[in-house]
Amino acid sequence: MKEQIALDRLTGLIAFARAGSMGSYTAAARSLAISPSAVSKSIQRLEQNLGVSLFTRTTRSLRFTPEGRDLHERALRLLSAAEEIEQAAKSARSEPSGTLRVAASLPIGIHMIAPTLPAFRERYPEVVVDLRLSDRFIDIIEEGMDVAVRIGDLADSRLLSRKLAPHIFCCFASPDYLTARGTPSHPNELEEHDTVSLRYQSTGLVMLWPFRAGDRDIELAPQSGIIVDASEAHIAALVAGGGIGISADFVAAPYVASGELVPVLSDYAVKRDNITAVWPESRRSNPAVRAFLTHLQQAFQARMPATGQPYIPTG
Repeated sequence: MKEQIALDRLTGLIAFARAGSMGSYTAAARSLAISPSAVSKSIQRLEQNLGVSLFTRTTRSLRFTPEGRDLHERALRLLSAAEEIEQAAKSARSEPSGTLRVAASLPIGIHMIAPTLPAFRERYPEVVVDLRLSDRFIDIIEEGMDVAVRIGDLADSRLLSRKLAPHIFCCFASPDYLTARGTPSHPNELEEHDTVSLRYQSTGLVMLWPFRAGDRDIELAPQSGIIVDASEAHIAALVAGGGIGISADFVAAPYVASGELVPVLSDYAVKRDNITAVWPESRRSNPAVRAFLTHLQQAFQARMPATGQPYIPTG
């Protein structure tokens, strides 16, 4: 009976650590691949065993009690130690196996990662890839992710990183829109056009439009009549004739290939080299992580022409 009680407490501490970091039982359950009710019951049993309340619960939030806040840091250390044991066991295997939890933004996940997964699974059938897509910026250590693929500068010094491939930002519009309204020849002419802009879900800020003018980079903030906060909605509005918008090349490429979008102002397109894979130090020796990083880098680079440059819109 004592061993069963100890196991219950360990399970409860892991659930408590994850729920405290992520702010809800639902998010913790998703991260741990169990049901929210299982998380709730596990934490309730832990509270009963400890004789203290760990959270103050309301319909909208989950807040630490003073005792809960004090215990949370200790529970995080326990969770980290448990994950290190798991990673050490995995690294002892000769072949990649187990569940690989990958986080990415929607556009990267849809257009660049998901299409590579069948080939990865064919080569490593013992690995289950759990791909989590969201434009929300997450702490991959606290949420138990093995790898994340991000666009932008990295600020988290706790993570290891690897650059994957460059990409291009360029303007696009539908052929029908350009037939009706004409094609601008300079970014300043965007003031005369309908535009569609993208709002970052993580910050609520509208994305500035980058351009390369001669030897300098400039950024514009068009007064757009349509503003959306998801890349797929942004592209859908452009395809439907909503105006001109700026997008990463890997998002727009399928629509350019099908004739639904046409590159605009491609002489002013901007190259970026900040698509980066990041992973915790504890995953350094995980065979599945190492195999996935190699596969992803090869797949991303394969999308570039023989010139070694990313897809560059023309027109």
